[in-house]
Amino acid sequence: MHAPVRESYLNASVGIRSWLLTTDHKRIALLYFGGITFFFFVGGIAATLIRLELITPQGDLGSPDFYNRLFTMHGIIMVWFFLIPSIPTTMGNFILPMMIGARDLAFPRLNLLSWYLYIAGGLITLTALLLGGVDTGWTFYEPYSTFYATGYVILTVFGIFVSGFSSILTGLNFIVTVHKLRAPGMTWYRLPVFVWSTYATSVILVLATPVLAMTLLMLLAERVLHVGIFSPQLGGDPLLFQHMFWFYSHPAVYIMILPSMGVISEVVPVFSSKSLFGYYFVVWCSIAIAVIGFLVWGHHMFVAGQSLYASLAFSFLSYLVAVPSAIKVFNWVATMHEGWIRFDAPMLYAFGFIGLFTIGGLTGLMLAALAVDVHVTDTYFVVAHFHYIMVGGAVMGFFAGLHYWWPKISGRLYPDYWARFAAILAFFGFNLTFFPQFILGYLGMPRRYQSYPPEFQIWHVLSSAGASILAVGYALPIFYFAWSILRGPRAPANPWRATGLEWSTPSPPPPENFSTTPTVIRPPYQYDRGKPCMQAGDV
Repeated sequence: MHAPVRESYLNASVGIRSWLLTTDHKRIALLYFGGITFFFFVGGIAATLIRLELITPQGDLGSPDFYNRLFTMHGIIMVWFFLIPSIPTTMGNFILPMMIGARDLAFPRLNLLSWYLYIAGGLITLTALLLGGVDTGWTFYEPYSTFYATGYVILTVFGIFVSGFSSILTGLNFIVTVHKLRAPGMTWYRLPVFVWSTYATSVILVLATPVLAMTLLMLLAERVLHVGIFSPQLGGDPLLFQHMFWFYSHPAVYIMILPSMGVISEVVPVFSSKSLFGYYFVVWCSIAIAVIGFLVWGHHMFVAGQSLYASLAFSFLSYLVAVPSAIKVFNWVATMHEGWIRFDAPMLYAFGFIGLFTIGGLTGLMLAALAVDVHVTDTYFVVAHFHYIMVGGAVMGFFAGLHYWWPKISGRLYPDYWARFAAILAFFGFNLTFFPQFILGYLGMPRRYQSYPPEFQIWHVLSSAGASILAVGYALPIFYFAWSILRGPRAPANPWRATGLEWSTPSPPPPENFSTTPTVIRPPYQYDRGKPCMQAGDV
Protein backbone atom coordinates (compact mmCIF):
# COMPACT_ATOMS: atom_id res chain seq x y z
CA MET A 1 0.00 0.00 0.00
CA HIS A 2 1.33 3.41 -0.99
CA ALA A 3 0.72 6.37 1.26
CA PRO A 4 -1.72 8.86 -0.30
CA VAL A 5 -0.02 11.69 -2.15
CA ARG A 6 -0.37 14.92 -0.23
CA GLU A 7 -1.93 17.78 -2.18
CA SER A 8 0.53 20.55 -3.00
CA TYR A 9 0.56 23.51 -5.35
CA LEU A 10 2.35 21.27 -7.88
CA ASN A 11 -0.40 18.65 -8.17
CA ALA A 12 -3.51 20.61 -7.16
CA SER A 13 -4.43 20.92 -10.84
CA VAL A 14 -2.87 19.48 -13.98
CA GLY A 15 -2.42 20.45 -17.62
CA ILE A 16 -0.77 23.33 -19.44
CA ARG A 17 -3.95 25.41 -19.17
CA SER A 18 -3.86 25.18 -15.38
CA TRP A 19 -0.36 26.69 -15.43
CA LEU A 20 -0.88 29.36 -18.07
CA LEU A 21 -4.07 30.63 -16.37
CA THR A 22 -2.98 30.12 -12.76
CA THR A 23 -3.28 32.84 -10.14
CA ASP A 24 -1.25 30.90 -7.54
CA HIS A 25 1.80 33.02 -6.68
CA LYS A 26 3.95 29.88 -6.37
CA ARG A 27 3.14 28.66 -9.88
CA ILE A 28 3.63 32.14 -11.33
CA ALA A 29 7.04 32.21 -9.63
CA LEU A 30 7.95 29.01 -11.49
CA LEU A 31 6.71 30.50 -14.77
CA TYR A 32 8.99 33.47 -14.15
CA PHE A 33 11.82 31.12 -13.25
CA GLY A 34 11.50 29.38 -16.60
CA GLY A 35 11.55 32.73 -18.40
CA ILE A 36 14.55 34.23 -16.66
CA THR A 37 16.49 30.96 -17.00
CA PHE A 38 15.93 31.07 -20.77
CA PHE A 39 17.06 34.69 -21.03
CA PHE A 40 20.03 34.04 -18.72
CA PHE A 41 21.36 31.45 -21.16
CA VAL A 42 20.64 33.66 -24.18
CA GLY A 43 22.68 36.43 -22.57
CA GLY A 44 25.29 33.86 -21.54
CA ILE A 45 25.70 32.69 -25.15
CA ALA A 46 26.39 36.29 -26.19
CA ALA A 47 28.94 36.61 -23.36
CA THR A 48 30.64 33.39 -24.53
CA LEU A 49 30.98 34.76 -28.08
CA ILE A 50 32.38 38.04 -26.70
CA ARG A 51 35.06 36.20 -24.72
CA LEU A 52 35.93 34.01 -27.74
CA GLU A 53 36.29 37.12 -29.89
CA LEU A 54 38.64 38.77 -27.39
CA ILE A 55 41.08 35.86 -27.10
CA THR A 56 43.07 37.26 -30.03
CA PRO A 57 44.00 40.94 -30.58
CA GLN A 58 42.84 41.17 -34.19
CA GLY A 59 39.22 40.07 -33.71
CA ASP A 60 38.77 36.90 -35.77
CA LEU A 61 35.16 35.94 -35.07
CA GLY A 62 33.26 38.70 -36.86
CA SER A 63 33.20 42.29 -38.00
CA PRO A 64 33.30 45.30 -35.65
CA ASP A 65 29.59 45.87 -36.38
CA PHE A 66 28.80 42.26 -35.38
CA TYR A 67 30.75 42.77 -32.14
CA ASN A 68 28.80 45.96 -31.37
CA ARG A 69 25.52 44.11 -31.81
CA LEU A 70 26.80 41.21 -29.72
CA PHE A 71 27.66 43.19 -26.60
CA THR A 72 24.46 45.21 -26.99
CA MET A 73 22.43 41.99 -27.05
CA HIS A 74 24.30 40.71 -23.99
CA GLY A 75 23.66 43.90 -22.03
CA ILE A 76 19.98 44.31 -22.92
CA ILE A 77 19.04 40.69 -22.23
CA MET A 78 21.02 40.40 -19.00
CA VAL A 79 19.96 43.73 -17.48
CA TRP A 80 16.24 43.90 -18.35
CA PHE A 81 15.28 40.27 -18.74
CA PHE A 82 17.43 38.54 -16.13
CA LEU A 83 19.02 40.76 -13.47
CA ILE A 84 16.14 43.15 -12.75
CA PRO A 85 13.37 40.51 -12.55
CA SER A 86 15.53 37.62 -11.24
CA ILE A 87 14.94 37.51 -7.47
CA PRO A 88 11.75 39.61 -7.01
CA THR A 89 9.72 37.70 -9.60
CA THR A 90 10.90 34.21 -8.62
CA MET A 91 11.80 33.97 -4.94
CA GLY A 92 9.91 37.15 -4.10
CA ASN A 93 6.78 35.80 -5.75
CA PHE A 94 7.13 32.36 -4.19
CA ILE A 95 8.38 33.14 -0.69
CA LEU A 96 7.20 36.62 0.30
CA PRO A 97 3.50 35.74 0.88
CA MET A 98 4.50 32.73 3.00
CA MET A 99 7.01 34.83 4.96
CA ILE A 100 4.25 37.16 6.11
CA GLY A 101 1.64 34.40 6.61
CA ALA A 102 -0.49 35.29 3.57
CA ARG A 103 -2.29 32.88 1.23
CA ASP A 104 -1.34 34.80 -1.93
CA LEU A 105 -0.35 38.23 -3.19
CA ALA A 106 -2.85 41.06 -2.97
CA PHE A 107 -3.64 41.03 -6.73
CA PRO A 108 -3.25 37.49 -8.11
CA ARG A 109 -4.55 38.35 -11.60
CA LEU A 110 -2.21 41.33 -11.90
CA ASN A 111 0.58 38.95 -10.91
CA LEU A 112 -0.23 36.68 -13.86
CA LEU A 113 -0.59 39.70 -16.18
CA SER A 114 2.89 40.89 -15.15
CA TRP A 115 4.33 37.54 -16.31
CA TYR A 116 2.61 37.79 -19.68
CA LEU A 117 3.92 41.35 -20.10
CA TYR A 118 7.43 40.18 -19.20
CA ILE A 119 7.30 37.34 -21.74
CA ALA A 120 5.79 39.62 -24.42
CA GLY A 121 8.47 42.26 -23.88
CA GLY A 122 11.19 39.64 -23.89
CA LEU A 123 9.98 38.02 -27.11
CA ILE A 124 9.64 41.40 -28.87
CA THR A 125 13.18 42.34 -27.86
CA LEU A 126 14.57 38.93 -28.75
CA THR A 127 12.88 39.11 -32.17
CA ALA A 128 14.58 42.46 -32.82
CA LEU A 129 17.94 41.06 -31.77
CA LEU A 130 17.57 37.95 -33.95
CA LEU A 131 16.48 39.99 -36.98
CA GLY A 132 19.76 41.90 -36.85
CA GLY A 133 19.93 43.52 -33.45
CA VAL A 134 21.07 47.00 -32.51
CA ASP A 135 24.55 48.48 -32.18
CA THR A 136 23.82 51.26 -29.70
CA GLY A 137 24.94 49.51 -26.52
CA TRP A 138 22.37 48.76 -23.83
CA THR A 139 22.25 52.48 -22.88
CA PHE A 140 20.84 53.75 -26.26
CA TYR A 141 22.83 56.99 -26.05
CA GLU A 142 21.67 59.92 -28.13
CA PRO A 143 22.06 61.18 -30.82
CA TYR A 144 23.45 57.87 -32.08
CA SER A 145 20.21 55.98 -31.40
CA THR A 146 18.16 58.50 -33.37
CA PHE A 147 20.22 59.36 -36.43
CA TYR A 148 23.03 56.85 -36.89
CA ALA A 149 22.00 53.41 -35.57
CA THR A 150 20.98 51.10 -38.41
CA GLY A 151 19.50 48.22 -36.40
CA TYR A 152 16.04 47.51 -35.00
CA VAL A 153 16.10 50.28 -32.40
CA ILE A 154 12.34 50.89 -32.42
CA LEU A 155 11.42 47.23 -31.88
CA THR A 156 14.05 46.73 -29.17
CA VAL A 157 13.04 49.85 -27.27
CA PHE A 158 9.37 48.87 -27.52
CA GLY A 159 10.12 45.43 -26.04
CA ILE A 160 11.89 47.01 -23.05
CA PHE A 161 9.01 49.49 -22.70
CA VAL A 162 6.47 46.64 -22.47
CA SER A 163 8.56 44.73 -19.91
CA GLY A 164 8.68 47.87 -17.75
CA PHE A 165 4.95 47.54 -17.08
CA SER A 166 5.65 44.06 -15.72
CA SER A 167 8.11 45.59 -13.23
CA ILE A 168 5.63 48.26 -12.15
CA LEU A 169 2.81 45.73 -11.56
CA THR A 170 5.13 43.42 -9.62
CA GLY A 171 6.35 46.25 -7.37
CA LEU A 172 2.81 47.51 -6.75
CA ASN A 173 1.63 44.01 -5.86
CA PHE A 174 4.41 43.50 -3.30
CA ILE A 175 3.84 46.91 -1.66
CA VAL A 176 0.12 46.34 -1.15
CA THR A 177 0.70 42.74 0.00
CA VAL A 178 3.18 43.77 2.70
CA HIS A 179 0.87 46.55 3.91
CA LYS A 180 -2.40 44.63 3.91
CA LEU A 181 -1.88 40.85 4.17
CA ARG A 182 0.46 40.32 7.12
CA ALA A 183 -0.53 37.57 9.57
CA PRO A 184 -1.69 38.43 13.12
CA GLY A 185 1.33 39.45 15.20
CA MET A 186 3.51 40.16 12.11
CA THR A 187 4.45 43.73 12.98
CA TRP A 188 6.84 45.74 10.82
CA TYR A 189 9.80 44.87 13.04
CA ARG A 190 8.93 41.18 12.92
CA LEU A 191 9.21 41.12 9.13
CA PRO A 192 12.16 39.11 7.78
CA VAL A 193 14.83 41.24 6.11
CA PHE A 194 14.07 39.63 2.74
CA VAL A 195 10.58 41.17 2.95
CA TRP A 196 12.05 44.58 3.81
CA SER A 197 14.52 44.33 0.91
CA THR A 198 11.79 43.30 -1.53
CA TYR A 199 9.60 46.13 -0.25
CA ALA A 200 12.38 48.69 -0.78
CA THR A 201 13.03 47.24 -4.24
CA SER A 202 9.32 47.50 -5.07
CA VAL A 203 9.27 51.19 -4.16
CA ILE A 204 12.16 51.77 -6.59
CA LEU A 205 10.37 49.76 -9.29
CA VAL A 206 7.19 51.80 -8.95
CA LEU A 207 8.92 55.20 -8.81
CA ALA A 208 11.84 54.76 -11.24
CA THR A 209 10.47 52.55 -14.03
CA PRO A 210 7.98 55.20 -15.31
CA VAL A 211 10.95 57.54 -15.87
CA LEU A 212 12.57 54.91 -18.11
CA ALA A 213 9.26 54.43 -19.93
CA MET A 214 8.95 58.18 -20.60
CA THR A 215 12.57 58.38 -21.77
CA LEU A 216 12.16 55.48 -24.18
CA LEU A 217 8.90 56.96 -25.52
CA MET A 218 10.65 60.27 -26.19
CA LEU A 219 13.48 58.39 -27.93
CA LEU A 220 10.92 56.65 -30.15
CA ALA A 221 9.15 59.96 -30.87
CA GLU A 222 12.44 61.51 -31.89
CA ARG A 223 13.50 58.60 -34.10
CA VAL A 224 10.11 58.14 -35.78
CA LEU A 225 8.59 61.65 -35.79
CA HIS A 226 11.82 63.73 -35.58
CA VAL A 227 10.59 65.64 -32.55
CA GLY A 228 13.57 67.55 -31.15
CA ILE A 229 14.20 66.38 -27.58
CA PHE A 230 17.66 64.84 -27.25
CA SER A 231 19.45 65.20 -30.60
CA PRO A 232 21.40 68.43 -31.30
CA GLN A 233 20.44 68.16 -35.00
CA LEU A 234 16.82 68.79 -33.96
CA GLY A 235 17.60 71.36 -31.28
CA GLY A 236 17.64 68.79 -28.44
CA ASP A 237 20.10 68.11 -25.63
CA PRO A 238 21.90 64.71 -25.48
CA LEU A 239 22.83 65.31 -21.82
CA LEU A 240 19.10 65.40 -21.01
CA PHE A 241 18.82 61.82 -22.26
CA GLN A 242 21.72 60.73 -20.04
CA HIS A 243 20.20 62.44 -17.00
CA MET A 244 16.83 60.77 -17.57
CA PHE A 245 18.27 57.38 -18.46
CA TRP A 246 20.58 57.20 -15.44
CA PHE A 247 17.91 58.58 -13.11
CA TYR A 248 16.27 55.19 -13.70
CA SER A 249 19.32 53.05 -14.38
CA HIS A 250 21.28 53.78 -11.24
CA PRO A 251 18.34 52.97 -8.94
CA ALA A 252 18.02 49.90 -11.17
CA VAL A 253 21.39 48.78 -9.79
CA TYR A 254 19.72 48.62 -6.38
CA ILE A 255 16.71 46.83 -7.90
CA MET A 256 19.25 44.14 -8.80
CA ILE A 257 21.31 44.10 -5.59
CA LEU A 258 18.81 44.81 -2.76
CA PRO A 259 16.92 41.50 -3.14
CA SER A 260 20.27 39.65 -3.05
CA MET A 261 21.14 41.48 0.16
CA GLY A 262 17.81 40.29 1.55
CA VAL A 263 18.64 36.70 0.60
CA ILE A 264 22.04 36.92 2.34
CA SER A 265 20.34 38.31 5.45
CA GLU A 266 18.18 35.17 5.50
CA VAL A 267 20.96 32.67 4.80
CA VAL A 268 23.68 33.93 7.15
CA PRO A 269 21.69 33.67 10.44
CA VAL A 270 20.36 30.20 9.54
CA PHE A 271 23.74 28.69 8.71
CA SER A 272 25.40 30.47 11.64
CA SER A 273 22.59 29.27 13.98
CA LYS A 274 22.61 32.75 15.44
CA SER A 275 20.35 35.79 15.47
CA LEU A 276 21.01 38.44 12.84
CA PHE A 277 23.29 41.09 14.32
CA GLY A 278 21.78 44.58 14.22
CA TYR A 279 18.40 43.73 12.68
CA TYR A 280 17.17 47.35 12.89
CA PHE A 281 20.31 48.68 11.20
CA VAL A 282 20.03 46.13 8.38
CA VAL A 283 16.36 47.05 7.85
CA TRP A 284 16.89 50.80 7.73
CA CYS A 285 20.00 50.44 5.60
CA SER A 286 17.78 48.81 2.97
CA ILE A 287 15.51 51.85 3.05
CA ALA A 288 18.49 54.24 3.03
CA ILE A 289 19.97 52.54 -0.04
CA ALA A 290 16.63 52.85 -1.85
CA VAL A 291 16.35 56.57 -1.01
CA ILE A 292 19.96 57.67 -1.59
CA GLY A 293 20.09 55.52 -4.74
CA PHE A 294 17.84 58.11 -6.44
CA LEU A 295 20.42 60.87 -5.82
CA VAL A 296 23.62 59.49 -7.35
CA TRP A 297 22.83 59.05 -11.07
CA GLY A 298 25.22 61.85 -12.11
CA HIS A 299 28.35 59.84 -11.29
CA HIS A 300 27.83 58.13 -14.67
CA MET A 301 28.34 61.53 -16.30
CA PHE A 302 31.57 62.84 -14.79
CA VAL A 303 33.15 63.20 -18.26
CA ALA A 304 29.94 64.03 -20.16
CA GLY A 305 30.26 67.79 -19.74
CA GLN A 306 28.04 68.42 -16.73
CA SER A 307 28.92 71.13 -14.21
CA LEU A 308 31.98 70.49 -12.04
CA TYR A 309 29.93 71.49 -8.99
CA ALA A 310 27.28 68.92 -9.91
CA SER A 311 30.02 66.29 -10.28
CA LEU A 312 31.38 67.13 -6.81
CA ALA A 313 27.87 66.77 -5.32
CA PHE A 314 27.30 63.44 -7.06
CA SER A 315 30.74 62.25 -5.95
CA PHE A 316 29.90 62.99 -2.31
CA LEU A 317 26.50 61.27 -2.59
CA SER A 318 28.14 58.23 -4.20
CA TYR A 319 30.36 57.87 -1.17
CA LEU A 320 27.33 58.34 1.07
CA VAL A 321 25.33 55.49 -0.53
CA ALA A 322 28.23 53.13 0.21
CA VAL A 323 27.75 53.61 3.97
CA PRO A 324 24.53 51.56 4.41
CA SER A 325 25.93 48.85 2.13
CA ALA A 326 29.07 48.64 4.28
CA ILE A 327 26.97 48.48 7.45
CA LYS A 328 25.18 45.43 6.03
CA VAL A 329 28.49 43.68 5.29
CA PHE A 330 29.74 44.33 8.83
CA ASN A 331 26.45 43.04 10.27
CA TRP A 332 26.68 39.79 8.28
CA VAL A 333 30.25 39.24 9.47
CA ALA A 334 29.24 40.04 13.07
CA THR A 335 26.37 37.54 12.78
CA MET A 336 28.84 34.80 11.85
CA HIS A 337 31.15 35.71 14.75
CA GLU A 338 31.00 32.93 17.38
CA GLY A 339 28.20 31.19 15.47
CA TRP A 340 27.78 27.49 14.69
CA ILE A 341 28.62 27.88 11.01
CA ARG A 342 27.57 25.16 8.55
CA PHE A 343 29.23 25.19 5.14
CA ASP A 344 26.23 24.07 3.11
CA ALA A 345 25.82 25.32 -0.46
CA PRO A 346 23.63 28.37 0.36
CA MET A 347 26.22 29.57 2.86
CA LEU A 348 29.07 29.14 0.36
CA TYR A 349 27.17 31.26 -2.14
CA ALA A 350 26.61 33.82 0.65
CA PHE A 351 30.37 33.88 1.34
CA GLY A 352 30.91 34.42 -2.39
CA PHE A 353 28.41 37.27 -2.41
CA ILE A 354 30.02 39.04 0.55
CA GLY A 355 33.54 38.80 -0.90
CA LEU A 356 32.67 39.78 -4.46
CA PHE A 357 30.23 42.52 -3.47
CA THR A 358 32.87 44.03 -1.17
CA ILE A 359 35.41 44.17 -4.01
CA GLY A 360 32.77 45.68 -6.29
CA GLY A 361 31.85 48.25 -3.66
CA LEU A 362 35.43 49.32 -2.97
CA THR A 363 36.15 49.75 -6.68
CA GLY A 364 32.90 51.73 -6.89
CA LEU A 365 34.37 54.17 -4.37
CA MET A 366 37.38 54.53 -6.66
CA LEU A 367 35.06 55.38 -9.55
CA ALA A 368 33.21 57.88 -7.35
CA ALA A 369 36.47 59.86 -7.02
CA LEU A 370 36.54 62.42 -9.84
CA ALA A 371 40.30 62.25 -10.40
CA VAL A 372 40.26 58.46 -10.78
CA ASP A 373 37.08 58.30 -12.84
CA VAL A 374 38.44 60.70 -15.47
CA HIS A 375 41.21 58.20 -16.22
CA VAL A 376 39.29 54.90 -16.12
CA THR A 377 35.91 55.94 -17.56
CA ASP A 378 34.92 53.73 -20.50
CA THR A 379 37.72 51.26 -19.76
CA TYR A 380 37.56 47.65 -18.62
CA PHE A 381 37.88 48.90 -15.04
CA VAL A 382 34.22 49.98 -15.24
CA VAL A 383 33.25 46.65 -16.85
CA ALA A 384 34.92 44.73 -14.01
CA HIS A 385 33.34 46.91 -11.30
CA PHE A 386 29.87 46.56 -12.82
CA HIS A 387 30.16 42.77 -13.07
CA TYR A 388 31.51 42.39 -9.52
CA ILE A 389 28.33 44.08 -8.31
CA MET A 390 25.81 42.67 -10.78
CA VAL A 391 27.17 39.17 -11.38
CA GLY A 392 29.35 38.63 -8.33
CA GLY A 393 26.67 40.20 -6.15
CA ALA A 394 23.22 39.77 -7.70
CA VAL A 395 23.79 36.38 -9.33
CA MET A 396 25.58 34.92 -6.29
CA GLY A 397 22.64 36.09 -4.18
CA PHE A 398 20.21 34.54 -6.67
CA PHE A 399 21.95 31.16 -6.45
CA ALA A 400 22.19 31.42 -2.65
CA GLY A 401 18.42 31.92 -2.45
CA LEU A 402 17.69 29.24 -5.02
CA HIS A 403 19.72 26.65 -3.11
CA TYR A 404 18.26 27.78 0.22
CA TRP A 405 14.60 27.62 -0.82
CA TRP A 406 14.85 24.77 -3.36
CA PRO A 407 13.65 22.12 -0.84
CA LYS A 408 10.60 24.30 -0.16
CA ILE A 409 9.94 24.99 -3.85
CA SER A 410 10.40 21.44 -5.14
CA GLY A 411 9.86 19.29 -2.04
CA ARG A 412 13.15 17.53 -2.86
CA LEU A 413 16.74 17.67 -1.62
CA TYR A 414 19.66 18.13 -4.01
CA PRO A 415 23.15 16.55 -3.67
CA ASP A 416 24.94 19.02 -1.43
CA TYR A 417 28.41 17.90 -2.56
CA TRP A 418 27.75 18.94 -6.16
CA ALA A 419 26.12 22.17 -5.02
CA ARG A 420 29.16 23.09 -2.91
CA PHE A 421 31.44 22.26 -5.83
CA ALA A 422 29.39 24.51 -8.15
CA ALA A 423 29.55 27.39 -5.65
CA ILE A 424 33.34 27.14 -5.28
CA LEU A 425 33.79 26.76 -9.05
CA ALA A 426 31.65 29.83 -9.76
CA PHE A 427 33.61 31.89 -7.21
CA PHE A 428 37.03 31.07 -8.64
CA GLY A 429 35.81 31.24 -12.24
CA PHE A 430 34.29 34.66 -11.63
CA ASN A 431 37.46 36.11 -10.13
CA LEU A 432 39.60 34.71 -12.94
CA THR A 433 37.18 36.24 -15.46
CA PHE A 434 36.81 39.74 -14.09
CA PHE A 435 39.78 40.59 -11.88
CA PRO A 436 42.16 40.77 -14.90
CA GLN A 437 39.77 43.35 -16.33
CA PHE A 438 40.60 45.75 -13.47
CA ILE A 439 44.22 45.54 -14.59
CA LEU A 440 43.23 45.97 -18.24
CA GLY A 441 41.28 49.11 -17.40
CA TYR A 442 44.07 50.51 -15.26
CA LEU A 443 46.47 49.97 -18.18
CA GLY A 444 44.11 51.86 -20.50
CA MET A 445 42.19 49.20 -22.46
CA PRO A 446 38.87 50.79 -23.54
CA ARG A 447 35.69 48.74 -23.41
CA ARG A 448 33.53 47.86 -26.42
CA TYR A 449 36.47 47.26 -28.80
CA GLN A 450 36.92 43.94 -30.60
CA SER A 451 40.58 44.55 -31.52
CA TYR A 452 43.29 45.77 -29.18
CA PRO A 453 47.10 46.10 -28.85
CA PRO A 454 48.89 42.73 -28.42
CA GLU A 455 50.27 43.65 -24.97
CA PHE A 456 46.75 43.26 -23.54
CA GLN A 457 46.26 39.72 -24.86
CA ILE A 458 47.46 37.85 -21.75
CA TRP A 459 44.78 39.51 -19.61
CA HIS A 460 42.06 38.75 -22.14
CA VAL A 461 43.17 35.12 -22.37
CA LEU A 462 43.01 34.82 -18.56
CA SER A 463 39.56 36.43 -18.60
CA SER A 464 38.27 34.06 -21.29
CA ALA A 465 39.70 31.04 -19.44
CA GLY A 466 37.91 32.16 -16.29
CA ALA A 467 34.67 32.58 -18.25
CA SER A 468 34.79 28.92 -19.29
CA ILE A 469 35.13 27.87 -15.63
CA LEU A 470 32.35 30.26 -14.62
CA ALA A 471 30.07 28.81 -17.31
CA VAL A 472 30.52 25.31 -15.87
CA GLY A 473 29.75 26.63 -12.38
CA TYR A 474 26.53 28.20 -13.65
CA ALA A 475 25.48 25.16 -15.71
CA LEU A 476 25.97 22.52 -12.99
CA PRO A 477 22.88 23.49 -10.93
CA ILE A 478 20.63 22.64 -13.88
CA PHE A 479 21.79 19.03 -13.76
CA TYR A 480 21.64 18.39 -10.02
CA PHE A 481 18.35 20.26 -9.62
CA ALA A 482 16.89 18.11 -12.41
CA TRP A 483 18.25 15.02 -10.63
CA SER A 484 16.70 16.16 -7.35
CA ILE A 485 13.26 16.49 -8.98
CA LEU A 486 13.49 13.01 -10.48
CA ARG A 487 15.35 11.06 -7.79
CA GLY A 488 16.13 13.33 -4.88
CA PRO A 489 14.99 12.39 -1.37
CA ARG A 490 11.85 14.13 -0.12
CA ALA A 491 12.53 17.31 1.81
CA PRO A 492 11.15 17.79 5.33
CA ALA A 493 9.28 20.98 6.17
CA ASN A 494 12.36 22.63 7.71
CA PRO A 495 15.60 20.99 6.49
CA TRP A 496 17.84 23.97 7.43
CA ARG A 497 16.51 24.54 11.00
CA ALA A 498 15.32 28.03 10.04
CA THR A 499 12.84 30.18 11.96
CA GLY A 500 10.64 31.83 9.30
CA LEU A 501 6.96 31.17 8.61
CA GLU A 502 7.71 29.61 5.21
CA TRP A 503 9.43 26.73 7.03
CA SER A 504 6.31 26.04 9.11
CA THR A 505 4.39 24.70 6.12
CA PRO A 506 5.04 21.37 4.31
CA SER A 507 7.47 21.04 1.39
CA PRO A 508 6.20 21.66 -1.25
CA PRO A 509 3.50 23.95 0.20
CA PRO A 510 -0.23 23.32 -0.25
CA PRO A 511 -2.14 25.64 -2.64
CA GLU A 512 -3.34 27.82 0.25
CA ASN A 513 0.14 27.90 1.90
CA PHE A 514 -1.17 27.35 5.46
CA SER A 515 -4.02 25.17 6.74
CA THR A 516 -4.79 27.89 9.29
CA THR A 517 -3.53 31.46 9.41
CA PRO A 518 -0.36 31.52 11.55
CA THR A 519 0.02 33.78 14.55
CA VAL A 520 3.45 35.39 14.91
CA ILE A 521 4.76 35.52 18.47
CA ARG A 522 8.41 36.55 18.10
CA PRO A 523 10.85 38.39 15.80
CA PRO A 524 12.74 36.51 13.05
CA TYR A 525 16.13 34.83 13.44
CA GLN A 526 15.72 33.83 17.09
CA TYR A 527 18.05 31.02 18.20
CA ASP A 528 18.53 29.52 21.66
CA ARG A 529 22.01 27.94 21.86
CA GLY A 530 21.89 27.09 18.19
CA LYS A 531 18.30 25.77 18.25
CA PRO A 532 15.72 27.63 16.14
CA CYS A 533 12.79 29.40 17.81
CA MET A 534 10.01 29.46 15.21
CA GLN A 535 8.25 32.76 14.55
CA ALA A 536 4.78 31.20 14.50
CA GLY A 537 2.90 30.15 17.60
CA ASP A 538 0.51 27.94 15.62
CA VAL A 539 0.12 26.97 11.97
